[in-house]
Amino acid sequence: MLDIGVISYSAAALLFIVLSLLLLTSWRGRLQGALLVGACIVTVVWAMIVAYHAALGYPASFFVSALEIIRNAVWFTFLIRLLHPAEIAAPMSARLKTLAALVLGICVLLLILLYGGGSAYINILGHVFLSIIGLGLVEQVYRNTIPERRWALKFLCLGIGGMFAYDLFLYSDALLLQRVNIDLWNARGIITALAVPLIALSAARNPQWSLDVFVSRGIVFHTAALMGAGLYLLIMAAAGYYIRIYGGTWGTAAQAIFLFGAAVILLMAVASGQVRARFKVFFNKHFFSHKYDYREEWLRFIRTLAGGETGATPTQESAIQALAQIVDSPAGIVWWRQGVAGAFHHHERSAFALLARWNVGQNITVDEIEHGSLATFLDSRQWIIDLEQYAEKPDFYTGLDLPQWLRELPQAWLVIPLLLHQRVLGFMVLMQPRAFRVINWEDRDLLKTAGCQAASYIAQIETTKALVHAHQFEAFNRLSAFVVHDLKNLVAQLALVVSNAAKHKNNPAFMEDAINTVENATLKMNRLLAQLRAGSVRPHTVSQLLDLDALLREVVATRMHVKPIPELQCSGARIRVQADRDRLAAVFGHIIQNAQDATPAEGYVKIRLDSAGGQAVLEVEDSGHGMDATFIRERLFRPFQTTKGNAGMGIGVYQSREIVRELGGDVSVVSAPSKGTLFRVKIPLGMEEGVEISMDQELNQ
Repeated sequence: MLDIGVISYSAAALLFIVLSLLLLTSWRGRLQGALLVGACIVTVVWAMIVAYHAALGYPASFFVSALEIIRNAVWFTFLIRLLHPAEIAAPMSARLKTLAALVLGICVLLLILLYGGGSAYINILGHVFLSIIGLGLVEQVYRNTIPERRWALKFLCLGIGGMFAYDLFLYSDALLLQRVNIDLWNARGIITALAVPLIALSAARNPQWSLDVFVSRGIVFHTAALMGAGLYLLIMAAAGYYIRIYGGTWGTAAQAIFLFGAAVILLMAVASGQVRARFKVFFNKHFFSHKYDYREEWLRFIRTLAGGETGATPTQESAIQALAQIVDSPAGIVWWRQGVAGAFHHHERSAFALLARWNVGQNITVDEIEHGSLATFLDSRQWIIDLEQYAEKPDFYTGLDLPQWLRELPQAWLVIPLLLHQRVLGFMVLMQPRAFRVINWEDRDLLKTAGCQAASYIAQIETTKALVHAHQFEAFNRLSAFVVHDLKNLVAQLALVVSNAAKHKNNPAFMEDAINTVENATLKMNRLLAQLRAGSVRPHTVSQLLDLDALLREVVATRMHVKPIPELQCSGARIRVQADRDRLAAVFGHIIQNAQDATPAEGYVKIRLDSAGGQAVLEVEDSGHGMDATFIRERLFRPFQTTKGNAGMGIGVYQSREIVRELGGDVSVVSAPSKGTLFRVKIPLGMEEGVEISMDQELNQ
């Protein structure tokens, strides 16, 4: 049967081997990590030698005492190094150098005395003195660590301090009794082994020691919750058993009632969001170097922003929920700068208006005035405001005078600025969390970073809304431009009738033409009114099979009073297209009118109609002043570009090309300055009566 000493020291050696391997696999060459690895390896060797000697019956050995002194010396060196943090680039102070030389000198002196055959009393006294030195160094490390960093070193101090404290107890007892208590010596291995998880936890909290051990927060939380529930049930079962034994005639009933009540309480605790929040705060605070698992937090944040957790359409409320989840807040409100649709809005003095709320009553309607203290403070400092801290230490937020509505806002907790491109576009107010928690620098950094992402998200939503409105106004403006252009042509026709009425009012033929002109203008105006009521850029059209020869002759006849008089040349073949008569006549009339306007009276305007390749081809050629290639490419077909000054709208050519393209054709131009212009219009030929196939029929075949 193995001796208890062998098992005890073997366990210590095994655990320190595991810790050494973890440190070695992630060591990045830093001195503190090297000293910690060295101390662990020396402790492994020391524990293995002691276990070996325990198996041999504890014969006296120089190596055991020498290795223990060396083990202590390496741990002393590591602790002295902790007194000079790695992040301080300056060399060690003279005091630390003196301390290191003194401590290591004592260890060397003890080794010399031990090698020289010193008495057992001197050997034990030396180990007592080394134990006191170790405890003193541990106390100095903890005392000289700033309070914010003590949480990362307290378990190390407990582990190493526990080893030296037990050594002091062991050797003090040996010094008094003049012999080492074998039972205390055997228990020493287990005491040393218990220090390993404490050292490992501190190493995980100090990345500069180069230990990068990851333990999932989810695993720790759920495992601890499961273990806690099991322990609770065991305790309740024991209590129920006690009630059954000593409850007399009511024992069994009392046991059943007690166990049922305990199970109900456990279920209530498991289902409680407040209890879960408190457990999360506890585990994050005591078991991890960082308060958050940033990967999980960011993935959840993005999912919530995208509406992934609820499947709902992403809204401003998603941004509130995403930030609130980080600190377990149950509700929040967003205020946004009025008129700001994106990050590049230049109205800096706009006010903040309530934009959205999540899990908050509808009675909150207060807007924050731009010149208020809160808005000014957020613009200048861009801080997260802890309202509880403000209530206790208002001087910390110099220059901030909270508005009355925010002071009276129920459960208000944090005010988070929403920054984009270093500018505050809005702010979010989060309500008190389910479990009390203190906000530290890590919470503030994460919330401020997430707030920047939320600001970008909200700005994108607001910009999208602004673009939708802009498109609606653009469509209305385009519709108005087309209507005004058509009205201009109708006004020109009516003005021509009025100007000739005095001269030809007694001419029956003129009166008939005038009536036809007015009737035609009335029909077109009614169509324009219908178009305006429908709110459509494209007016309702009546497509029919048109004879282009006859249509062109009618259009040319209306332009015969203007010089140069257009010359029509038709091929004689019957050319027909499927189109709206009025719209196509307006296209031809506009092209011919432009040719006449650009050509002097002594010039010419020639119109040719033919067909080729299944298309009707209309060419309008003039001998006018022409256009250069740059004008044709950049301005001719662009709306609101005109060379006629106030007389033109600049949309006729653009509108003509769009109408032709709707018919499946196109408009091309060949021109050069002082050499005239050739407009070529191509339109697919229409099918004969009885042969026409609808689009739906063609797709179904």
